[in-house]
Amino acid sequence: MIGANMMWGLMSPVAKMVLISSAVTPLVLTDLRIWGATLLFWIASLFTKQEHVTHSDLTKLFFASLLGIIFNQGSFLFGVGLTSPIDASIITTSTPIITMVIAAFYLKEPVTGKKVLGIFLGASGALLLVMSGQHMANGNSSNIWGDLLCLLAQLSFSLYIVLFKGLISRYSPVTLMKWMFTYASICIIPFSYNEFIAIDWTAVDTDILLGIALVVFGGTFISYLLVPIGQRILRPTVATMYNYVQPVVASIMAIYWGLDTFDLLKVLAVILVFWGVFMVTQSRSRAQMEAYRKEKENTGK
Repeated sequence: MIGANMMWGLMSPVAKMVLISSAVTPLVLTDLRIWGATLLFWIASLFTKQEHVTHSDLTKLFFASLLGIIFNQGSFLFGVGLTSPIDASIITTSTPIITMVIAAFYLKEPVTGKKVLGIFLGASGALLLVMSGQHMANGNSSNIWGDLLCLLAQLSFSLYIVLFKGLISRYSPVTLMKWMFTYASICIIPFSYNEFIAIDWTAVDTDILLGIALVVFGGTFISYLLVPIGQRILRPTVATMYNYVQPVVASIMAIYWGLDTFDLLKVLAVILVFWGVFMVTQSRSRAQMEAYRKEKENTGK
């Protein structure tokens, strides 16, 4: 999950750079992410063990692709195109909170004090990093519709992480993503084909093409290859806590590009982020809480 979120943290400013150039629209960039990843996962499947996916699971994977790919990717890229990078980064910090609430209702995961404190610390660190880099917005103002689209992206990803945890455990990441991205490709074609073929690709700068390649390969193929592994092993709230790595990576890239400077505030922010993640990983799961309760009952007897 750290690896996936590092990729997403790097992808966010690169995607904004691509969209600002007006070479491609948010819809076309979403197309490129989905179609590019579909091709890469089918190629990867040729070098991995073939798995039979049942018809019922193929149906579930269709709905998983809607939440985990189409609504998540499409809403976020459209949102980033409309609002400021600051707002988009701030809204990203809501994912663990949304996930914790959904997991509490759906999976009956306990909302412990340590978990709440960890989310608070992580969110505080992420917000410190975001607010300390406000000048990175480059004059782009916020937009309520862009903010709402970014929020929809976080909600859809939280639902995907919680609702499909059991399904993810049955197949390899390549098999899962091969089918999920195939479904997503089919769904998005009717809405974007005309816009895609209207672009004059020979007029697109090399830097923009390299940026698109990074978004497709690193921010999509590699990250979505890693997510099912974390999703399978980690509890939903823990898995989404690593979202707070994204602003850390974005800040590092800003410093590297000379758009920001390193100071004590950023050191404090990074400490808070990783302290928060550690706190949530150490919080008790539902199984641990039940085992502890049974142990107390047996001791009492």
